[in-house]
This record gives sequence, C-alpha cells and structure tokens, in this order.
Amino acid sequence: MDDHFLLNQLTKSFFNLFSNTNGKKPGFENIDDICLKETIIIKKDKDNEEIYNLDSFITPRKRILTDGTLTEFEEYEVAEETKIVNNIAQRSSKYQKRGYLNGNYFEGNGNKFFQYIKTVNGWKINSVIWEDENI
Repeated sequence: MDDHFLLNQLTKSFFNLFSNTNGKKPGFENIDDICLKETIIIKKDKDNEEIYNLDSFITPRKRILTDGTLTEFEEYEVAEETKIVNNIAQRSSKYQKRGYLNGNYFEGNGNKFFQYIKTVNGWKINSVIWEDENI
C-alpha cells in the first residue's frame, strides 16, 4: 500500500482514539497499535509546554472522556502536508475539535506536527506536538 495512504489512516486513527460522539467509547486500547511505547507528546500553550509520555497523556484523557466531563467530543484533521523520506516521515496537520466540556459546547482548532517511523510492524507515531489556536 501507498505510504501516504497508510499515514493518513494512522493519523485518522490517532484522532479517533479520543472521540466519544454518539455514544462511542474512545479507543484507548488501540494506542499501542498506533504509537511507539516511547512516543513523546507535547502541548504548547503561549509560554508553557506540557510534556507527556503515552501513559501521562492517556490517563487524564481517559478519565474526562468516560466520566461525563467531556462529551460528544471529536477532533479531526482538515488539512495536512506530509513529507516521507524512506522509512521516516513528518506531517503538519491542521485540526478542528468540538464537544461539550462540563456541559458547555465549545469549538476550537489548531496545529499538530506528527513524526512517524516505519517499523517491522508498519508505520508508528513517535512524536506529536500541538498548539491550539486562540479564538
């Protein structure tokens, strides 16, 4: 299969991990199929950085996406540029998100950068960094 197609599918799967629209349960159990165990995830916000490993990233999101804090949540890619060089790749991704946080509807958007590596088991994410845009 075409590597760009496979990276599209992988990225979509990452975004879908956190969706709980229409009674859907988030697919956290699939994180190991998508990311390396050593994946680093960074949230940039003005002068601050929040740096996570997979466990420290997933644990609080699992709680708020299943306890009613964040409902009807979805985040999805609206534009991308991907560069593939042999067995490594990076992607600039523009995304939108929406849902209900503590019962209040919100919408947002931002930018993510993904890095990928092609392993013997296929493409995996090895890092994600994102910054929400101020609306």
